Amino acid sequence: MAKPDTPSPLFDPARLDRAGTQVRNAPFHFLVASGQLPADAAALLLEDFPKYAGAGFFPWDAADCGPNINRLIEDLTNPAVATTVGARLGIENLGQYPTLVTLCRSLNKRHGTIHTDSRSKVATALLYLNESWPDSSDGCLRLLNRIDAIDDLAAPEIKPLYGNFVVFRRADNSFHGHLPFEGERRVIQVAWLTSEDEKLRKTRRGRLSRLFKKLLGGLDRRYGARRSRNAAHPD
Repeated sequence: MAKPDTPSPLFDPARLDRAGTQVRNAPFHFLVASGQLPADAAALLLEDFPKYAGAGFFPWDAADCGPNINRLIEDLTNPAVATTVGARLGIENLGQYPTLVTLCRSLNKRHGTIHTDSRSKVATALLYLNESWPDSSDGCLRLLNRIDAIDDLAAPEIKPLYGNFVVFRRADNSFHGHLPFEGERRVIQVAWLTSEDEKLRKTRRGRLSRLFKKLLGGLDRRYGARRSRNAAHPD
């Protein structure tokens, strides 16, 4: 009996070899690519995205997601992705580090302040899943030269559109953020961490945050509405 065909990966690191992929090492190491997901999978991935009650990033739980999102996460955490990404960021054997996957369905204006990511992260990847985006810079990722200037861009801002992919090597100057935005902004984040202990700590904190935001989401929104344009936090 013939074996069933293995489905093609939703995220294939070979697509990063396409013309148009940007790889830079200054002011920090980063990669920006578009068209990294098949167009015909968009509807299924949107349908299977978790329906979180609160805003922000929450640790991945397969029970929250439909099968296509879980399949995509399996692709993103494949060692072949770490190998391909690590080679472009100058990180030897990136696949040796544990991965933490978090997902975000929506944001409030508190999110996106300028930061570098914590020292417990070796590298961070962001894969966007929004079919359209307003004709605005609000909510568009900015890779920056400084921690105190959201308009001092190190590269053109990245709209969080379906299939856009960004990955960067964490450094003391890996400044990034976005202008205040409130509403749906679907993204999957994969972080390669320095240790399993850090993964456990961040997972516990993320689950607690999810409960807090479910109970006090209104307070979170009101606090976020006061955010200044160049707001930053240390990591």
